[in-house]
Amino acid sequence: MELSQEPQPRVEEQAGAVADAVCELLDTVTPTTWSRAAVEDAVDAIDMLAETLAAIDPQTERTLAAVPAAIAALRLGLAPAVAQDVPEAPVQNSGRPRRRGLGPGWKGVRTTG
Repeated sequence: MELSQEPQPRVEEQAGAVADAVCELLDTVTPTTWSRAAVEDAVDAIDMLAETLAAIDPQTERTLAAVPAAIAALRLGLAPAVAQDVPEAPVQNSGRPRRRGLGPGWKGVRTTG
C-alpha cells in the first residue's frame, strides 16, 4: 500500500477527530447503555469508514471485503420484526356462513320499464 507523504488538507485532522470520538465513545458506553439510534449511527459510521478505506487500493478493498456483510447482519438484527414473523391471532368463527361475492363480471340488477 503506497500512501501519500502529504495528505490533502484536513485529512489527518479529520481522521484524528474520528479516532478521538471513537475513543470517547469507548470510554462512555457499556453493553447496557446503547440505544437503537446510537447503534444505527455507529453502524453507519463503520460502513462509511470501511468504504472510505477500501478506496485506498485493491488490496485494502479485499481486506475489508467482509465488512459489508457484517454491517448487513448488524442492520438485520436491528430491523423491526416483519409482519410475517409476528404470529396472528386466530379469527373467531361467528357460526354464520361467510358471505360470497358476486364474482367478476356481475353487471348489477337490470330493470325494464
